[in-house]
Amino acid sequence: MTAKVTIIMATYNRAHFIIESLQSIQQQTFTDWECLIIDDGGTDNTLAVITHILENDNRFKYLKSPENHIKGLPGCRNYGLDLAKGDYIIFFDDDDIVHPQNLELCVLELSRNKMSFCRYLREVFFDDFHYNFDYSKNYTSFNIDANDLEKMLKNELPFNSCAVMWKKECFSNHRFVEHLMYAEEWELYSRILSDGFKGISIDKCLFYGRKHPNSNTGEFNSNDPVRRASNLMAIHLVIDNLFKKGLLTSNLVQYFIRLGFFLKEISVIEDVLKCSNAGTLKKVKYLWGYKIYPVLKPIFYMKAKLKKS
Repeated sequence: MTAKVTIIMATYNRAHFIIESLQSIQQQTFTDWECLIIDDGGTDNTLAVITHILENDNRFKYLKSPENHIKGLPGCRNYGLDLAKGDYIIFFDDDDIVHPQNLELCVLELSRNKMSFCRYLREVFFDDFHYNFDYSKNYTSFNIDANDLEKMLKNELPFNSCAVMWKKECFSNHRFVEHLMYAEEWELYSRILSDGFKGISIDKCLFYGRKHPNSNTGEFNSNDPVRRASNLMAIHLVIDNLFKKGLLTSNLVQYFIRLGFFLKEISVIEDVLKCSNAGTLKKVKYLWGYKIYPVLKPIFYMKAKLKKS
């Protein structure tokens, strides 16, 4: 017998949060699952804290991330994919809360639709979580395919790492880039979508992300250099993938140019202009524009303010 769903949970020094996350998994209305807890070399008492759960529920498995995978969240998740026995794959974080119907509704959608993934809504919370779940099964849905790639990349259709269940086939030729320490799911999921995999999105919140300063997003917003460098690397990988597949549309070229200005990274602008085969005049326009942007920015801001008033 193999578990129908494999939950992959990377963990690192989250002994103070992980119990609540594991208990929310135990409360799932769908029970045919395995949960692989991959410890990324943490130094706290995580194992001691979860031992009673491991001993009383054999669906949980605790493993140490091996040396043949790079230390970090992507390496842990790739190791979990190496071991996964389920038909469906889902990634949960070690500090979040899962809706009790998460697995049930995702498996239901994927079993009755010829889709490769099921996306759902995610909400965030601070401090204590209030367990007042909505158990309704009445919700709307819509299909997702490669035509939605632009919205996904621009975060108009967010693909949070813990808000998608995937059929295992999606990872046959796709894995996380292990040296990325931020935006790794954005980069990977865009590759999967760009290869033609189709999915369904349901308008129901099935996951609750805990917000705190030590999360990856919190560190990125605090200008952590490792997270910022990883984000830049992910952007270049995405541009390269779009270019190779002929999917770098004019709208996406403009988006990445604006992103380069926003992040103050001229390499993004240079990369996307090169991949789009932009002419000399266009290159000069944006590259010189980048250099004088600090002078022009207050003028643009003032014009926008006057226009609103």
